[in-house]
Amino acid sequence: MTGRPDAAAQEAARSLELRKRMREVEEEILARAPENDVGPSLERIAAVMELAGDPQRAYPVIHVTGTNGKTSTSRMIDAILGEAGLATGRFTSPHLHDVRERITLAGKPIPREKFLAAYADVAPLIDIVDARSLESGGRRMNFFEVLVAVAYAAFADAPVDVAVVEVGLGGTWDATNVADGQVAVVTPVDLDHTHLLGDDVEAIAREKSGIVKADAAVVAGEQPEEVVAVLRERAEEVGASLAVQGRDYGVLSREVALGGQVVSVRGLAGEYRDLLLPLHGAHQAANLATAVAATEAFLGGGSQALDGDVLAAACAAMTSPGRLEVVRRSPTVLVDAAHNPHGARSLVAALAEAFTFTRLVGLVGIVADKDAATILEVLEPALDHVVVTRSSSPRALAPERLGELATEVFGEGRVTVVPNLPDALEQAVTLAEEEGLGGGVVATGSVITAGEVRMLLGRTDT
Repeated sequence: MTGRPDAAAQEAARSLELRKRMREVEEEILARAPENDVGPSLERIAAVMELAGDPQRAYPVIHVTGTNGKTSTSRMIDAILGEAGLATGRFTSPHLHDVRERITLAGKPIPREKFLAAYADVAPLIDIVDARSLESGGRRMNFFEVLVAVAYAAFADAPVDVAVVEVGLGGTWDATNVADGQVAVVTPVDLDHTHLLGDDVEAIAREKSGIVKADAAVVAGEQPEEVVAVLRERAEEVGASLAVQGRDYGVLSREVALGGQVVSVRGLAGEYRDLLLPLHGAHQAANLATAVAATEAFLGGGSQALDGDVLAAACAAMTSPGRLEVVRRSPTVLVDAAHNPHGARSLVAALAEAFTFTRLVGLVGIVADKDAATILEVLEPALDHVVVTRSSSPRALAPERLGELATEVFGEGRVTVVPNLPDALEQAVTLAEEEGLGGGVVATGSVITAGEVRMLLGRTDT
């Protein structure tokens, strides 16, 4: 006699079907132009949003741009707002392991069912816009534009009380910029993507300042004066307010602690003492100060202090996967997503402050369009040896070429080239253990390198 499948079997079958459909959708999206293949136009994403009823207008937005610290700061803002009782959505990029990490609800990756539902809502509209664009000699929406459309639809459907949205690239022409941020956050600006954004920090800042909309509150992290001048000009142009770290808010003190640091910050409306932050580095303390100021600007217009207990609880639970993260012990293996000289400098400073290694080996894989030579020069004083390799990204710099650059910086005796990443990780661990206990490995150079090393060591949590 055959009975009906029990509830557990039905749920397992449903889960399997969701995973299968998710893989199919990912393949559809990945078949599009990559996210770094961009052009100066919001026409396509704006058209899809209009056809969808402009879901990005259904909730307030905190919009985050900058060169480094965007994802960490976005996660911190999300954590504080969530602890304060708000239903949050967060959009960040790139992802470490799963595309759903880019779109979160209540701090967790969007469930497959909700991702697929949002995609089903916008896919026919994307097809319409693609067809119109191709007819007029244009192009289809790229990978990133599609994910932005999915995110904004998912946030409206949830619904969320607020969305924390990180730009993908730049600001003015970034697909996320079809939303108007009530608060615009600008993390530290430095040289990156110069072939797309400009050759100096002033030009890059001008591009990023495009997220600043009328009557917004602008919260800017530590910046060169020329960047502050650009932001001030933009704020005056659109009637926005401007708060700058070091002048209007900032880090009051910080002390290294087990597993992180104890930080005191001054926000726009209050001071918050002895916050336990389980993240390493002065740059993360600075990111926290910016997150606090941005949250104050959103919740109380910058004039109302946050609840101290709420903030302390949010800080204690903060994570930033792939950012100076310990993913193995004995020997210690760290991963860090530093992919430009500014990020590498923050990494080196944090390593010196928070870790003591008898021997530190770098495992480095860098994307071809990055300033690999300068990144290696910044890393050199911190590393005893470097193993150069490549991630699975088609944009990864060839290990042989990266090895040539590394040899120019480190000297021949301190460089090992291992093209295969798993083998490179094994080699780096072996080299770290050569002199006994106390050695360590830091895997860095790109988000993809950090993510793939995490996965090789069994870490997929985000």
